[in-house]
Amino acid sequence: MPPERRSRARPDRRAGARPDRKTRMRPDDRAGAGPGGPFRKAAPSSQRKSPARPRAAAAVVAAEEERRLRQRNRQTLEEDKPAVERCLEELIFGDVEDDEDALLRRLRGPRVQVQEDSGDSEVENEAKDNFPLQKKPVWLDEEDEEEEMVDMMNNRFRKDMMKNASENKLSKDQLQKRLKEEFQHAMGGVPAWAETNKRKTSSDDESEEDEDDLLQRTGNFISTSTSLPKGILKMKHCQHANAERPTTARISSVQFHPRAQVVMVAGLDNAVSLFQVDGKTNPKIQSIYLEKFPIFKACFSANGEKVLATSTHSKVLYVYDMLAGKLIPVHQVRGLKEKIVRSFEVSPDGSFLLINGVAGYFHLLSMKNKELIGSMKINGRIAASTFSSDSKKVYASSGDGDVYVWDVNSRKCLNRFVDEGSLYGLSIATSRNGQYVACGSNCGVVNIYNQDSCLQEANPKPIKAIMNLVTGVTSLTFNPTTEILAVASEKMKEAVRLVHLPSCTVFSNFPVVKKKNISLVHTMDFSPRSGYFALGNEKGKALLYRLHHYSDF
Repeated sequence: MPPERRSRARPDRRAGARPDRKTRMRPDDRAGAGPGGPFRKAAPSSQRKSPARPRAAAAVVAAEEERRLRQRNRQTLEEDKPAVERCLEELIFGDVEDDEDALLRRLRGPRVQVQEDSGDSEVENEAKDNFPLQKKPVWLDEEDEEEEMVDMMNNRFRKDMMKNASENKLSKDQLQKRLKEEFQHAMGGVPAWAETNKRKTSSDDESEEDEDDLLQRTGNFISTSTSLPKGILKMKHCQHANAERPTTARISSVQFHPRAQVVMVAGLDNAVSLFQVDGKTNPKIQSIYLEKFPIFKACFSANGEKVLATSTHSKVLYVYDMLAGKLIPVHQVRGLKEKIVRSFEVSPDGSFLLINGVAGYFHLLSMKNKELIGSMKINGRIAASTFSSDSKKVYASSGDGDVYVWDVNSRKCLNRFVDEGSLYGLSIATSRNGQYVACGSNCGVVNIYNQDSCLQEANPKPIKAIMNLVTGVTSLTFNPTTEILAVASEKMKEAVRLVHLPSCTVFSNFPVVKKKNISLVHTMDFSPRSGYFALGNEKGKALLYRLHHYSDF
C-alpha cells in the first residue's frame, strides 16, 4: 500500500485532533473566504477559541471514575452487612445502588413549583430549592379528630362555671376559654404580664417612642414632678366596696389583693367577701361564711392565693385556698399554748406568720405548714407587731411604751428603744421602702422615725410627731410608694388623717368634715397599684376613694 494511502486509513486516536476526510475543510474555508466571496485573512492563533469538547469529555470521564469508585466502596461495605439488614434497607430506601441522587430526591419529597421573584439573588433561589418542604402524614387517626368532652356537672368547681343547664359538657377548647374568662373577671381584666403584644421588643424601640412623644408635646417639662404634692389631695369618693353585699355588722378587716384588682371585706357577720374594684359597681366575686366565727382579722397571703382569718373568741385559724376552693381549719399548732388566737401578721415574703399572744409572748410560725418555729417574749403586754419590709426583722410595741426589734433568723433582740412621749403603745407600721417606722400611742400621737436610728439608738428622735388626733391611734398603714401615711382612731368619729411624706404634713381636705360619712374607722388599706384607698367602719360600710394623683377618673 502506498504511504499516502496508509496515512489516510490510520485511525485518529486523539479526540478532536484532525477532522474526518469527508469533513476536511476546503482551501477556501481555511483561508477564510466564503463561497463566491472575496478572500479574507485568517485570524491569528491568539484570537481563536479553544474547543469545549475536550474539557467536557474529561469531566465525563472523571465523573464516571468517581461513580465507579463509590460503587466499589459501597459493595465492600455491603459485603460486611448481614442479609437481614440489607433487605431492610432495600425495603425502606429502595434499590438505589446506581443512583444516590434518587434517594435524596425521595427523602426531600415533592416540591411545589413557585414562581421565583426576579429580585431574589441566585444564592437565595438555590437555598429555596434545597429547603425540604413538610411532608404530609401517611395516615390520620380518627380518634385524634374527635373532640374530647369534659363533664361539668360532676365537678363542683366546674359546675359554678356553667351559664345554663345545656352546658353539662364542654370541649377542652371551650373549657379553656371559660377558665380564661373567669380569671379575667377575678383579676379585673387582662394583667399586664399577660399582654404579650404590648411588650417592647428592645430598649431602642422604647427610646424612639419616648423621643417621638417628647417632640409631639409642648410645655415646661422641667417644672413637672412625679412626686405627690403636699397640701391638698385630689381624690374621688366612689361606690362602697361592699355595696353588692350590704351588712350592718362592724367591718374588722379591709385589704386589697397584692396582685389583682380585688378587695377583701370581712367583719363580725362571720363572712369574708371578695369584690372586684372598678369604682362604679364593684361587683361581688365570692363570699365565704364561717359559722359562729365573728372575724377579728382577715388577711391575704403574700402571693394572694390564700386568705387567713381569726375570730374574736376562738383559737382556730381558718385558711381558705382560693385556687382549690377549700377551707382548711387549723385547730391546734404543736407547741402553741395560746387559748385565743386573734392578732397576727404575715411576712412580706410569705415565709412566716407572726401571732401575738398573752403575757408578752409572740410566736413565729412557718407559713407553709403552720408549724411553730419559735417564740419570743418582751416585758409587759404586747400591743402590736409588724415585719420589716425585707422580712428579716420584727418590730413589737409593748404596753409600757417601749419598742423591741427582733431578728427573725436568730430570734434575738437587736435593740430596744423608747417611743418618745408614749405611755402605752397601740399600733406600729413600717414603710415598704424600709425608710420609716411609725408608732401610735394611746394619747393620739404618731411618731415617725428613721428606721436606721431605731436599730442603733435607745432613745431615737422622731422625724416628726403627728398630733392631729386626740384619742388612741389604733390603725397605721403606709401606701405602697411611701408617700402617704394613714392614721386612724376607732375611739372617735371622723378620726382619720392622711399624712404626706416626706414633708410629714397632713392633707387639709381629708376627711370632709361637713359630710360626716366616715364614722368610726376600724381598718384601712391602700391598693398596690391603682391608687384606691379603703376604710372599714362600724356601720358595715367599706368606703372607697380613688386618688387622682395615681389614676385618672
